[in-house]
Amino acid sequence: MDLVELAFIPSPSRGVLYLGPVPLRGYAFCIIIGVFVAVWLGNKRWVARGGRAGTVADIAVWAVPFGLVGGRLYHVITDYELYFSEGRDWVDAFKVWEGGLGIWGAIALGAVGAWIGCRRRGIPLPAYADAVAPGIAFAQAIGRWGNWFNQELYGRPTDLPWAVKITSSTDGRVPGTYHPTFLYESLWCIGVALLVIWADRRFKLGHGRAFALYVAAYCVGRFWIEYMRVDDAHHILGLRLNNWTAMFVFLLAVVYIVLSARMRPGREEIVEPGASDGADGEAAGTEKKADVTEPSDKPDESKSDESESEPKSGSKSNEEPEKAAAAEEPTGSEPEKEPETQSAKKS
Repeated sequence: MDLVELAFIPSPSRGVLYLGPVPLRGYAFCIIIGVFVAVWLGNKRWVARGGRAGTVADIAVWAVPFGLVGGRLYHVITDYELYFSEGRDWVDAFKVWEGGLGIWGAIALGAVGAWIGCRRRGIPLPAYADAVAPGIAFAQAIGRWGNWFNQELYGRPTDLPWAVKITSSTDGRVPGTYHPTFLYESLWCIGVALLVIWADRRFKLGHGRAFALYVAAYCVGRFWIEYMRVDDAHHILGLRLNNWTAMFVFLLAVVYIVLSARMRPGREEIVEPGASDGADGEAAGTEKKADVTEPSDKPDESKSDESESEPKSGSKSNEEPEKAAAAEEPTGSEPEKEPETQSAKKS
């Protein structure tokens, strides 16, 4: 048998593990890890921009739930026949752990949640979006492996060495080896994250342009990856719905980058009001403490000043009798006046 035919990416035998009665589902596990990575990286970038540590996580409390709801809504609406057609159970629409989150809805409604969180903190949403953009791309790269656990969203049949082997036959699946589109998108998202990080450092992107670059770059990759997929989807003029969505969102992102660069060039100087004041206050407090403790290490100069001033006052008092004695002496010839002047100068 040819060695190439033996090479493939095996699918897991099951997508859930049980720790006693507690199920650990691979799909949900990947999403949770992705969220933590996005918050961690976003926090580092936010602090580097001048914000407070922990602000990204506080706003994520609003953004993540909104994003999950939005992602699920987009999937259920665009694939409604999976849940509301004859023989289907509509309750399955709430089973997020079984897969089915549309990134378009997740980003759209997640942005609404982030806007609410930013508004409560007095933070501009574009600056926050720029900070978390690469983290979102990394989160997508990790989350795509959830499709591997569920044996879903693969491409056309292939015998390439990196093909994924599908073993499940449920929901119309045909066992075989296929293009691992989940892997392609995962690698693409990693590249998008690195691109945004590089461009942000190189061009000092601000006012939401780093986030717009992430959106535009992701749409490019999603278009050709979507074109390879073979799962059921709605088509418009021969293209899958997600292809049209990718093109539309790509144009919006590019237009935003161009208009934003013209109207608001540069980067925000202040991303979180009061963040720099707190740091300045701590520095000022440290300096104040140093000023208070500094005199205790030095010798008491007041006493030395007093001891130095005493001889001066004494010499001043001795000066008067000498002047009086000099006045009583008879005035002689002119040569005798010269030593008298010198003695006065010496005293």
